Amino acid sequence: MQHKTQLTLPFLLSQVLLLVFAEDLECIPGFQQKVFHIEQPSEFTEDQPILNLVFDDCKGNDKLNFEVSNPDFKVEPNGSLVALKNISEAGRALFIHARSAQAEDMAEVLIVGGKDNHGSLKEIFKIEDGNLGILRQKRAIVATAILIPENQRPPFPRVVGRVIDSDGTEGSKFRLSGKGVDQEPKGAFKINENTGEISVTRSLDREAISTYQLQVEITDVSGKSIEGPVLLDIIVIDQNDNRPIFREGPYVGHVGGSPTGSTVMRMMAFDADDPGTDNALLRYNILKQTPDKPSPNMFFIDPEKGDIVTVVSPALLDRETMENPKYELIIEAKDMAGLDVGLTGTATATIVIDDKNDHPPEFTKKEFHATVKEGVTGVIVNVTVEDRDDPATGAWRAVYTIINGNPGQSFEIHTNPKTNEGMLSVVKPLDYEISAFHTLLIKVENEDPLVPDIAYGPSSTATVQITVLDVNEGPVFHPDPMMVTKQENIPIGSVVLTVVATDPDTLQHQTIRYSVYKDPAGWLEINPTNGTIFTTAVLDRESPYVHNNVYTALFLAIDSGNPPATGTGTLQITLEDVNDNAPAIYPTLAKVCDDAKELRVVVLGASDKDLHPNTDPFKFELSKQSGPDKVWKITKINNTHAQVILPQNLKKANYNIPILVTDSGKPPLTNNTELKVQVCSCKKSKMDCSAADALHISMILILLFSLFSLFCL
Repeated sequence: MQHKTQLTLPFLLSQVLLLVFAEDLECIPGFQQKVFHIEQPSEFTEDQPILNLVFDDCKGNDKLNFEVSNPDFKVEPNGSLVALKNISEAGRALFIHARSAQAEDMAEVLIVGGKDNHGSLKEIFKIEDGNLGILRQKRAIVATAILIPENQRPPFPRVVGRVIDSDGTEGSKFRLSGKGVDQEPKGAFKINENTGEISVTRSLDREAISTYQLQVEITDVSGKSIEGPVLLDIIVIDQNDNRPIFREGPYVGHVGGSPTGSTVMRMMAFDADDPGTDNALLRYNILKQTPDKPSPNMFFIDPEKGDIVTVVSPALLDRETMENPKYELIIEAKDMAGLDVGLTGTATATIVIDDKNDHPPEFTKKEFHATVKEGVTGVIVNVTVEDRDDPATGAWRAVYTIINGNPGQSFEIHTNPKTNEGMLSVVKPLDYEISAFHTLLIKVENEDPLVPDIAYGPSSTATVQITVLDVNEGPVFHPDPMMVTKQENIPIGSVVLTVVATDPDTLQHQTIRYSVYKDPAGWLEINPTNGTIFTTAVLDRESPYVHNNVYTALFLAIDSGNPPATGTGTLQITLEDVNDNAPAIYPTLAKVCDDAKELRVVVLGASDKDLHPNTDPFKFELSKQSGPDKVWKITKINNTHAQVILPQNLKKANYNIPILVTDSGKPPLTNNTELKVQVCSCKKSKMDCSAADALHISMILILLFSLFSLFCL
């Protein structure tokens, strides 16, 4: 079978130009043709030449060696590309790397099928139409596209191409500009201003910049442009210089009880090389599985998608049968479609075998026993279960329910979160005299539902037998509190109430004695045998021990048990008011200016400790006045207030005015209080009462002296 090299029209034009200007070009190291594409045959025949490659390092090709990306092909020393065996499919492309003692280069063979004849340079390197520049001619400048492999090794600078001035004007020079020359990255390329040779000054990185568009001009001796500018495209050929990397870790997947072929997770790697070439075409593989039991091949990874799937029976993924319910897979991503020459990157995938609720909880015993004293609350017994599912998961955590024997809701059961035991508690005190035994039926379930085909069995229920112990309980007052209403000031020795306390221990036939426990005012006593309460002092509603008309005392009822038990009862006496408090006036001192134009001296108010109707309306009166004090008058303002009036101005002095105030009780009570009025000197809004005090003292002394003289006669 014969194979023909399929050459595109742009490529043929570039070859013609190279031949036309061959005499003007020096030797350029590398492949003389870098890109080929051939039609996919029905089969590549073993040892049958496919095409010829020409490599020249311009130094004799010492130690020349070829490497092919596909190990099923090789390049003979004479440059013939041949298959090592009969091959029907070789992929989309072959990459041939040539290296000698002086130079190295990369060629690419694109394999297209039938009429699908793609693979021109502009398609291979993804250059937009009109940008490739295989043959650019504007006026006298001829600039062909230059292809440069990335990552070239020194020495530099290295001649990579040449532009032609077809006119060859005497004294003219070439000038190169653009990104990579006088724009960042500056200095990557330069041009020989006399010959037009293009040189690269350092290694290029396609992943940083894949193409450069430079401008070539011809200038005269003064530097003025006389031709151009013409675009010169420099295309960086990708090399497989980036390893695949996993950027999204950590990678953790979960699986449990899933059918064979279930997807666990997806592993995705990234390769910075050209995605349109095999340099970035990744294939995935599992390098290692830890642990390797019960099977060394528990999982499979889709080589193209990176999906990890289960390949064993769900029975082998049962968490309860595993020593370590976690697998670690070393995943390898290899570019070059997984060929041996591809670069690799690895990552660890952790797969956790999740528990499924395939084991119902079971009580460790069918019957539990507990003993509790009557009247006591709290936890009385812990019921225990076994569950083979994963601890601390909803498939293991127990939920307990009392399903029978708890009509009075005296019991509750809760789960101990640490031990998973059921804590059975008494929440309402039990009474031995009512029932000495209780039988509870308890069931246990998990927080999570059981998997299909698994059900709770007889072992998921248990019985708890509870024995109640008799305790000597204290007597109980009926009712409690005990309430009674009495008038205050009832005679000492009056009966207030006869209390009744009963002993809950009806089977013990005990006697009860009574005593006073708390009597804040000391007003009461109780008959120890019959419980009759009587007064030992006068009940006073106005006492500080009475709050809101209620007096509270506590009494004890003590049975004859060994040891005796005590009960406490509360007595609340509501005291009815009696008119036993006379009203009082306020204030009892008033001051007035001697030249006051306002003759109203003071407004008096009255208060009474009793309750209505034993209080207001109050009656205000002046008691008998003698001498000059008869000048005062009093008038009522309202039910609780009156005002004292001075009809004329008085001299500076102190005056005592007797005031009578009477409440509305039946019978009414009257209080006689002296109101002291000081007549003071007032100047410039300042009141001076010292003269009134002195005058008053002098009058007293004169009176005392007169009396003394009278007795001495």
